[in-house]
Amino acid sequence: MNPFGNQLLNVVTYLPLAGAVLLLFLDKEKKELIARFATVVAGLGFLVSLPLWFAWSAAPKDAFGFRFVQEARWVESIGARYVVGVDGISMLLILLTTLLGFISVLSSWTAITERVKEYYFFMLLLQTGMIGVFVSLDFFLFYVFWEVMLVPMYFLIGIWGGPRRLYAAIKFFLYTLLGSVLMLLGILALYFYHGSVTGTYTFDVRVLQAMGAWKDWFDLQYWVWLAFFVGFAIKVPMFPFHTWLPDAHVEAPTAGSVILAGVLLKMGTYGFVRFSLPILPDATRYFLPWALGLCVVGIIYGAMVAMVQKDWKKLVAYSSVSHLGFCMLGVFALNYQGIVGGVLQMLNHGLSTGALFLIVGLVYERRHTRLIADYGGVSKVMPVFAVFFMLMTLSSIGMPAIPGNGFVGEFTILLGAFRLPQKYWAVLGATGIVLGAAYMLWLYQRTMFGKIENPENLKLKDLNFREIMTLVPLTIAAFWIGLYPAPFFRILDEPVNRVVQQVEKTQVYPQGIAGIFPAVPDVARVLRDRAPEGVPARDGATEAR
Repeated sequence: MNPFGNQLLNVVTYLPLAGAVLLLFLDKEKKELIARFATVVAGLGFLVSLPLWFAWSAAPKDAFGFRFVQEARWVESIGARYVVGVDGISMLLILLTTLLGFISVLSSWTAITERVKEYYFFMLLLQTGMIGVFVSLDFFLFYVFWEVMLVPMYFLIGIWGGPRRLYAAIKFFLYTLLGSVLMLLGILALYFYHGSVTGTYTFDVRVLQAMGAWKDWFDLQYWVWLAFFVGFAIKVPMFPFHTWLPDAHVEAPTAGSVILAGVLLKMGTYGFVRFSLPILPDATRYFLPWALGLCVVGIIYGAMVAMVQKDWKKLVAYSSVSHLGFCMLGVFALNYQGIVGGVLQMLNHGLSTGALFLIVGLVYERRHTRLIADYGGVSKVMPVFAVFFMLMTLSSIGMPAIPGNGFVGEFTILLGAFRLPQKYWAVLGATGIVLGAAYMLWLYQRTMFGKIENPENLKLKDLNFREIMTLVPLTIAAFWIGLYPAPFFRILDEPVNRVVQQVEKTQVYPQGIAGIFPAVPDVARVLRDRAPEGVPARDGATEAR
């Protein structure tokens, strides 16, 4: 079941990188060979990740619930170690990454005709960066992969994007870099505070998560949470940090949009679940009304802006703002149903929205226009295309059973949201489902039904075998989750319960606007003088009051 033994995660992570290096030795004029080689590498990347699923139950766990753990010395002078491992949350996201990575490469055969070698090099390098983010259990290693991922996506948008590609690429880079810098400051604050209290300076995420149970260090949590929030909220993106996303999606090549929507945005939601909630539970509860408010605004705003779009791709881009706001509503419900629904919906969004961007790209290759008004009656000449588009439209709006994956995630999120003391968060969030159905069904009706008034649409050819094969795996996965989600809930059960247990250890702090500015913490004092309750103060430090 697992032919790679305890090296499985290393193989999954670095196989795309090895393929990218080998690709550099191919003749740049042999474009078809380069495309086929990259496809084989990406396909192998997906195949070698499958033992994560099939060998999951038999894999031993460490004391923190992670499997396939590998540890090695790295930068010992600062306490950074090479530590990789996965739990149910990261395992599902890795499978999503390798699947979409393969599909994105396969879909690029006819779309990319210039600088082919460089394009596939960056695609494979990007895959290693994304997988590395999900397997890292050391903050220093996590940050390295986080930054590695930024560079190839910048070039994919900037070189192979649309007319405004440079603007979109620079905007994406600057937004993400700002978030990365703030996140780094938060990581360093945790690193130095843990060292000042315990005498052990470490970036090990498993060790630092124990800080979530410490008492009386809220003054520092306050600032670290804000730093993490901006870093992760930009990546999600949450309102009002979303403005880079529509430009990046519209200008990116099709495969870039698939990866961006399917995987990169999940890094932000993953960061909240993996780091902010378990390590900073007090600050999370303190800022909860603000966070929930931004989630709901993002859900409604993204849906309403999507409703007025004239560009097919931009409509799908704004739908991501709404759908990811719904995922974050589940995460910030801070209960089992909400978090497990939020994580499952991350997976669902990657499947359905990734497929929708593929669909937009396939029709754009034929007509070279994304204006919705230029289409109409397309189902008459592209019936296979219309079937896949309908299935993914129903997935996006949360239709039960057909394929049903979106319904399972959204329903579970609402179960968690209605357990909040303020029920109006769930009610407001649910309006996004209604609005989502409105704009997606309107899009389908305008493009697929009616008379063919534009003669160019009569020349459209239906999907070929390769194009069908890019959509079939996503469709099968969507039906699997929609009709039989039990295996996914079982895999998520243990890690989500661990997060919930960490969050439940919080102290009671005032929530909302009142008290925030009068209580601005003295970070220098907390680092100098205070040790958390239950942790012995070091020599020269004052005991926690």
